[in-house]
Amino acid sequence: MIKKVLVTGAGGFIGSHLTEKLVDCGYQVKAFVHYNSRNSLGWLEDSKCKGNIEVILGDIRAADIVRHAMRNVDMVFHLAALIGIPYSYHSPEAYVDTNIKGTLNILQSALDFGVKKVVLTSTSEIYGTAQFVPITELHPINPQSPYAASKSAADLLGISFYRSFDLPVVIVRPFNTFGPRQSARAVIPTIITQILAGCRKIKLGFLDPTRDLTYVKDIVNGFIKAGKSENSVGEVINLGNKNEISIRDLAYLIARMIGVGITIQEDAKRKRPIKSEVDRLMADNSKAKKLLKWAPEYSLEKGLKRTVAWFKENNAKYKSDIYNV
Repeated sequence: MIKKVLVTGAGGFIGSHLTEKLVDCGYQVKAFVHYNSRNSLGWLEDSKCKGNIEVILGDIRAADIVRHAMRNVDMVFHLAALIGIPYSYHSPEAYVDTNIKGTLNILQSALDFGVKKVVLTSTSEIYGTAQFVPITELHPINPQSPYAASKSAADLLGISFYRSFDLPVVIVRPFNTFGPRQSARAVIPTIITQILAGCRKIKLGFLDPTRDLTYVKDIVNGFIKAGKSENSVGEVINLGNKNEISIRDLAYLIARMIGVGITIQEDAKRKRPIKSEVDRLMADNSKAKKLLKWAPEYSLEKGLKRTVAWFKENNAKYKSDIYNV
């Protein structure tokens, strides 16, 4: 019986939504938040669930605090990671320490304490540019950035602990997630915040790459179903919509929803190195549908409508005039 769960990266974008949903579902939740001297809980700071969670401030790279957090836990959702691709070009060592060693700390503690389920967060970025579509879980792993390489290694660690020690691990591989609270380093907040700040010439990177975009509430439901399912142990499971849209078309779609006309300027500093750019992503979600009985409930348009509405209320928290690495 799964009762007590730990969410690492709980103060972040997806982690905060997941933490709130788990509380709503009746779980006892520990929230692992990156240590800071302000005792800030990130996006959980003003959350209605704040009084119903046990907060642990720490660093996922530190094995001692991870072990402390993992005691008396039935299940862990491991989301803590460095996720900005551009920053991984500047500081790859930090990504190795956080994404690989941090995952190792979770896996080793879970093994030592007999945790009943470990849900690891992967990313579609590890596939690189699609070699076939839709992308199944059998697609070759082909990381094109230090970030993607670190996440690939973390996935393989998880699989090795399942195969070597029979640790009950499931790897959830979300494609591009979007929604309220997302960082402005991501493309949808980048577009929305520029438009809401009054810009009509929007600065973006490459415009032709396509992405498979899934609303955060759907992703959270996928995580929880993966955690609860007896069929998920030892599996890698894509979460995506099985649709794709180019960055160019996405920008124009958002502008139409807001009711403005825009032009787009390609900004060299926002472009990845050409061999590092992932040109196409589109998920095959049939495995999630079969094993987890999961399917997206939000269309791109429905999710964008809710996302735009949230940013209209919270745009002052974002700095649209700078490029967020």
